[in-house]
Amino acid sequence: MANNKSARKRIETNERNRLQNRYYKTSVRTLTKLFLKTLEEQTPESKEKSKTILNSIYSFLDKGTKKNIFHKNTAARQKARLSSRLSAIS
Repeated sequence: MANNKSARKRIETNERNRLQNRYYKTSVRTLTKLFLKTLEEQTPESKEKSKTILNSIYSFLDKGTKKNIFHKNTAARQKARLSSRLSAIS
């Protein structure tokens, strides 16, 4: 266990950051799976739903990049791959 006040504070900070990182990463993974599932459906309303899901994925990736959860190139690569999947369906 921590021997001094600064070490205790460091443990609390690391735990807070770990939970925040996990929230962003799992949200992106979950939304990506949902996005790919809606792309498989060939209806016009599923395409609109895919666009809204893609926007929320972009939001999570951009905010996560700003908070140094994702590397900027990783986020850019994921965004490019997902948008190409959407445009291939069109």
